[in-house]
Amino acid sequence: MGTFFSEFRWIEIFKATMVLFAVVDIVGSIPIIIKLKEQAGEIHALRASVVSLVIMVLFLILGESILGLFGVEVEAFAVAGSLILFAMSLEMIMGLHLFRDEVSGKTASVVPLAFPIIAGAGSMTSIISLRAEYSQINILIAIFINILIVFLVLKLTKVIEKLLGEGGIAILKKVFGIILLAIAIKLFTTNVKVLFG
Repeated sequence: MGTFFSEFRWIEIFKATMVLFAVVDIVGSIPIIIKLKEQAGEIHALRASVVSLVIMVLFLILGESILGLFGVEVEAFAVAGSLILFAMSLEMIMGLHLFRDEVSGKTASVVPLAFPIIAGAGSMTSIISLRAEYSQINILIAIFINILIVFLVLKLTKVIEKLLGEGGIAILKKVFGIILLAIAIKLFTTNVKVLFG
């Protein structure tokens, strides 16, 4: 209990939440979710959220052990992760499509919505990268917060689309793309110093 409170930091929770929010980009994914609903029928928000949560928490707990099997340091993975985040930020800012494929299928709530759209390579990379800087409990709370946001967005997709409009969604993607770009650069420089320091 003492360890929990000693590692609990609101600022870490906030920063980790913002990183994952920018990477998951559930608001920016609204057009994809709408298209998915048209192709596969109704989306099960709870199922997609729970599956995403399980994937992300498992990777948070076992990610370092998996890396250890391959002899990869967390800092090295964080540097590699920063490059992926950099590419994802360019995707958001410039409207490129580097990571996401077309969506279809009856099991769309799990594949491709939960994985890889929500809990995909970017999310997993970010979680491991965050482990290099923040306490596990703070990242865990950040994951729960993001999954709650994901659930709410999935339940209210049509309402949000009407409120924001195409222009609003496009602006949000650009803003979070720039934030993600700054985070990627900071993550790269911090961990490169550790590796070569």
